Amino acid sequence: MTDQVDNWHKLARYDTNMQGELHANLLRNNGITVSLQPLSAMPGMNSGIVLWIQDTDLAHAQRILANIDTDGATPYEMFDEVSEATLNPTLNPTLNPAKDDNNGGEV
Repeated sequence: MTDQVDNWHKLARYDTNMQGELHANLLRNNGITVSLQPLSAMPGMNSGIVLWIQDTDLAHAQRILANIDTDGATPYEMFDEVSEATLNPTLNPTLNPAKDDNNGGEV
């Protein structure tokens, strides 16, 4: 089987649909036309996906994917870097002495 069909070139194969769709959206956001080929005929199966790119966009798409920061951080690890206090500043509420709520400022 060839990696070229007419003016389309096989750019990348991903083991998960989510990873392939994430990279496809990155390319689309950069003005590149992407065709997705799921590796399973059953909807919802997470069996992988292949990205196909038109030959005119091949070099640009390869540069974009090559410049993705892969320092080993997964998307989940990026969220872990945000402190809990930043996400929920009312975790430890402080008393507001200027507020008169008939409780003497107690929460």
